[in-house]
Amino acid sequence: MTDTGAGSEDGDGTLGPGAGASATGTGLRHRRRRRWLRRSGLAAAVFLTGAAGIGWTVYTKLNGNITPDEAAAAELARYDKERPTSLVRGAQNILLIGSDSRSGKDNSRYGRDPGTERSDTAMLLHLSAGRNSATGVSLPRDLMVDVPGCRRPDGSRSEPAFAQFNYAFEVGGSACSIRTVEKLTRIRVDHHVVVDFHGFKEMVDAVDGVEVCLSRPVDDKDARLRLPAGRVSLSGEQALGYVRARKSLGDGSDTDRMERQQRFLGALVNKVQSNRVLLNPVKLYPVLNAATSSLTTDPDLANLHGLYQLVRGLRDIPTERVQFLTVPRESWPQNANRDQLTEPAAQKLFTRLRTDEPVTVAENASRRSDGGNGPARPDRGDHGTYGKGDGMSTGKRGDEPSGDASPAPTFRGNTAAEDPCE
Repeated sequence: MTDTGAGSEDGDGTLGPGAGASATGTGLRHRRRRRWLRRSGLAAAVFLTGAAGIGWTVYTKLNGNITPDEAAAAELARYDKERPTSLVRGAQNILLIGSDSRSGKDNSRYGRDPGTERSDTAMLLHLSAGRNSATGVSLPRDLMVDVPGCRRPDGSRSEPAFAQFNYAFEVGGSACSIRTVEKLTRIRVDHHVVVDFHGFKEMVDAVDGVEVCLSRPVDDKDARLRLPAGRVSLSGEQALGYVRARKSLGDGSDTDRMERQQRFLGALVNKVQSNRVLLNPVKLYPVLNAATSSLTTDPDLANLHGLYQLVRGLRDIPTERVQFLTVPRESWPQNANRDQLTEPAAQKLFTRLRTDEPVTVAENASRRSDGGNGPARPDRGDHGTYGKGDGMSTGKRGDEPSGDASPAPTFRGNTAAEDPCE
């Protein structure tokens, strides 16, 4: 008797000799579809489980890389009542500190470890509330300031002193630097980030180098730097020598060195944005790994969530609105090798940052990224600003309000949009 029921299927997926009419239509297609969905579902489940495992592993690694500065947080909490308050909701002020620590295998190659560290460079970074601009203000390490009494690493407390700015970091670490900056500017520092020599190099290497422009070749044994003239893409090691060099680049002044550091940071920002690093996970991971491995931050930033909340709005800031300048300052009368603030320019700058008003910078066309053009000048000859004798110009920007509103002052500086060779 012939079987007229549901047909059979051979192992190769074709209908067997007993296949009936019911097996040649929709039923067979449905069975094949169910089998395919089961297999695809299993593969997807395996993939997603693996991806989730990898993602969690990556997250855990990056999250654990960051060192929280618990000691600074405790010290700042102790003095919270005397600290300035934030005036504009959403605006953020971050103190960036480059440490000259020689501790550790990677940093010891740059000199003997004296057991202390100073702020090799410091910058107050202001992010506008609408995240439409970012302004970095360099604070000279030789600026004479009032340093409050601070907790030393050994637990003892220092006496208040009128001293160079980098003394604050040496005697009391990041908390002392923050309190000094707040006393000087009356601006609330919301976060801080400390990076050492090794961390700086790793960041540059993670973005495959940063391009600068040199008007002449450089051969500096002290900075471990040997470079040709013209456009040069600097590796991490070369970049460290470039931003720290004094004798072979520019006029040897700290003024020139700060301007070079600002231009380098502008070029770094430009590189990150032009390569769309922040939007590409493959490119972003090595940058995050290098950054998190080298950072010491306040506890609120010492995790990926905190860093993400900080940087997610930065990726849309136009490079021409990422700007850098040096605080207006002049020679200190008691010692020409020290600085003091130039007033009223400095206070006008601090007020605009504190109230989240626009700050405008204009480049000095006679200067290039290596300071190679133009005559040499004394260390304190040009005080890092542009315009009138008080350290600023009062030209209006196109987006400044008209009428009775006072025009925004213009300070000498640079933006991340500028070509280093122009």
